[in-house]
Amino acid sequence: MSRKVNQHIASQLALREDIEEMIFHIRGQRVMIDRDLARLYGVETKHLNRQVRRNRERFPEEFMFQLTEEERDELVTNWHRLNPLKHSPSLPHAFTENGVAMLASVLNSERAVKISIHIVKTFVKLRRWVVTYKELASKLNELEARVEDHDEEIRSIFEALQKLINPSRPEKPKRRIGFHKE
Repeated sequence: MSRKVNQHIASQLALREDIEEMIFHIRGQRVMIDRDLARLYGVETKHLNRQVRRNRERFPEEFMFQLTEEERDELVTNWHRLNPLKHSPSLPHAFTENGVAMLASVLNSERAVKISIHIVKTFVKLRRWVVTYKELASKLNELEARVEDHDEEIRSIFEALQKLINPSRPEKPKRRIGFHKE
């Protein structure tokens, strides 16, 4: 492979890693906030939001929603790179995977299309990872249950072996000590 191809692959991987760090789990959905998307698309956040307002019918609630103050504060608390949002007069918008795909059409630039493709691929990768993780967790639970069953079976085997090694003798009646009335 040529050096140029290697550099291209490395930059693609770095971009995917950056995108992964920009995806948050809010309201039970994976989303990206407007500020991060604007940076990726190479536009100002206000330009991105202006295009969304002009094309509001393309962004139903399941594509995009505005964060509450509490959600914004939680993001700022957990992600230092989002500190500028702390004192912002407006609340950020969160875009789902479908909203990100729709953004490419309203921003209408070659860069927006390319970046959207990377973002959607990253969302798909994360979704596959979650499915794999759930399958793995299920298999581990099955294995744990089987091991517990085996523990019981092994314990029974040891008890049977102990009985074979030390057969129980019928106990002789113990002699009573002391005076007895008969």
